[in-house]
Amino acid sequence: MFSKSILTFAAGVILAASALAQQVTLPLPRLLTMMPMGGQVGTKVEVTITGENIEDVTELTFSTPKITAQPVVGAVNKFSVSIAADAPVGVYDARVMSRLGISSVRAFSVNKLPEVLRTKANNTVETAMALPVGTICNATMTKRAVDFYSFQGLKGQPVAIDCAAVGIDSRLTPVLILADGKGADLKVNRTGGMIDFTPPADGTYLIKVNDLTYQGGERHFYRLALQSGPAQRQPQTATVSSMSWPPEGLAATAPVKESELKITLPCDIAGAFFPAADVDTYEFTAKKGETWWVEVASERLGLNTDPFVLVQQVKDGKFTDVAELYDIAPPMKTTSNGYSYDGPPYDAGSPDVLGKFEAKEDGTYRLQVRDLFGGTRSDPHNIYRLIVRQAAPDFALVAWAVHMTLRNGDRASLSKPMSLRQGDARAFEVVVQRRDGFDGEIEISMENLPPGVSAAGLKIGKGKSYGHLILTADEKAPRGFSLAKITGKAVIGGKEVARPVRLASMEWPVKDAKSEIPAPRLVADVPVSVTDSEQAPLTIALAENKVFEAKAGETLKIPLKLTWRNEFNGTSIKVKAYGEGFSAIKEFDIPMKAATHELALNLAELKIAPGEYTFALQSLGICKYRYNPAAVPLAEAEQKKAEALLTAAAAEAKKIAATDAEAAKKAAEKQKQAEAAMTAATNKMKSVTNSANPTDTVEILISQPIRVSVKPAAVTTASK
Repeated sequence: MFSKSILTFAAGVILAASALAQQVTLPLPRLLTMMPMGGQVGTKVEVTITGENIEDVTELTFSTPKITAQPVVGAVNKFSVSIAADAPVGVYDARVMSRLGISSVRAFSVNKLPEVLRTKANNTVETAMALPVGTICNATMTKRAVDFYSFQGLKGQPVAIDCAAVGIDSRLTPVLILADGKGADLKVNRTGGMIDFTPPADGTYLIKVNDLTYQGGERHFYRLALQSGPAQRQPQTATVSSMSWPPEGLAATAPVKESELKITLPCDIAGAFFPAADVDTYEFTAKKGETWWVEVASERLGLNTDPFVLVQQVKDGKFTDVAELYDIAPPMKTTSNGYSYDGPPYDAGSPDVLGKFEAKEDGTYRLQVRDLFGGTRSDPHNIYRLIVRQAAPDFALVAWAVHMTLRNGDRASLSKPMSLRQGDARAFEVVVQRRDGFDGEIEISMENLPPGVSAAGLKIGKGKSYGHLILTADEKAPRGFSLAKITGKAVIGGKEVARPVRLASMEWPVKDAKSEIPAPRLVADVPVSVTDSEQAPLTIALAENKVFEAKAGETLKIPLKLTWRNEFNGTSIKVKAYGEGFSAIKEFDIPMKAATHELALNLAELKIAPGEYTFALQSLGICKYRYNPAAVPLAEAEQKKAEALLTAAAAEAKKIAATDAEAAKKAAEKQKQAEAAMTAATNKMKSVTNSANPTDTVEILISQPIRVSVKPAAVTTASK
């Protein structure tokens, strides 16, 4: 995230602002719910969407061409979704295109099982919804209640019950209970896993579903799968921690299955933390001086596990500890308590293992793998992948939009789709997980952007954990959309390698993380849009779009051009910089409404060595923002039209009231409909007018990227 200094000045800016309610960042389009939230391959399903800032929706798209959607004629925010017969089972990202551009994503699940939709209350044993074995039910959790389902079990025929929620963007924390026909509990799962059950007798059995804290509503949705056992969990979205898995070139499946066995290094083994308190032991020989890297993936496979590896030397019947390998550390310090902003709301670390050990002498060693959460759990679905290899230096990358501090440590953790306004600039942090000792610098680039949009990657320096990516839309960029690609390149072993940069986003726009824990995840692709319906409140650009040159030790002057489009609070904005080599620029002020500003860089003071650099300026400002003012005259016209229709309907009803009873009845009904339309038009007018009123809005302000070429200082005669 921003450096501590920028966070400090950000907090100061906001604390100094008006005590009136403020909006954090300019509104962005967000898709919030879809119902149902999935479908069966080879079928069509009608979905209803909700969201915020998504007026004028024109299309619903998915992260696979195997799923398409068409608007339902005459309906608002309803789409007919077609799922191809050869669509792979999985979770895909859905998004809408709206006035402000591309929205945030929402998970849409595809499965091979028939699907049903829960349409009426089922909160008692008597009203339990019958669910055939081999079916998925889409539903929203009833608040302060338990949802009941019934099924017919056959003696000796196993079934598996799975409630997908956390892994499909739901706010539900599911509690899953299997009961007998009278409601007496038989099995309970409070951790979101599966329940495997073999009926002891033919009969009716019940499934109970509730939220851990009995929350509910449209954002607490779930997919309840009742399958013939044994069965696999429903697919789920990828956690941010999984950005470092799998290693490049890894086979899809491990060639060796777990057992208590002797192994030869290197190795690739599939195992499971089962039964409870399971410890898997692998024995091998190693020579003095050999260094081996050990990696375990389990949590990064989407499981609630915490792997631990102990390496010991075996000698004369005794075991001597050689290495204890724990978690993969986050590349950036994460927030310490969930809401104080002393780190980003994203965590690219993992409870999985990635570490090394060195054999101090020839001999026999053993490696033990266990789950630190597995002392009492006995779940065969908690699998792991163990890899022991010699060093294979590499890296993995993930990016997310920068966030900001609110007053007194409160924090907003918002989903931030790459939907740009004209003249806008957006900053993304690009975080690296370095593998097996790689510490080289990484160049970041982005391609396949819409017309009028450009990107500049600020280099991740040698040994550093993160850099930045700046996305910029020209002030005259046409409305557009594309699926972009972000890449990181580095030299490893004398060869250039390229790795994709995954994109992460918040599942939900959390406006105060003190009251709700942020839930980030990876998204499937990199959608970028630009809208021509609004412009950025401020554009900080270069007076000359060129590479600025200077010699090491000189002072470089860079002229800036500022375009102010909104009113701002205060008399100036405070500005800093980020980018390798230039983050040490001292904070400076730019007067409010200044059309130009000269940035003076003392290269000697900054200790900038000869080379090519790209950096950007950053600030926070509180502007007066009006949401969609163009909607006000349209709503006013609708209101006047509705008023005229109502006047005409009332006059007609009055005219024929005493002449024809049947005609009078129809006229009265017509007047009633006109009154309803008038009420709706009046409410809409009030809503759009309130939204269009100026609102104090705190926005992160980013400049156009600045490119600098620093040449070696001239060699003087005296220095010779």
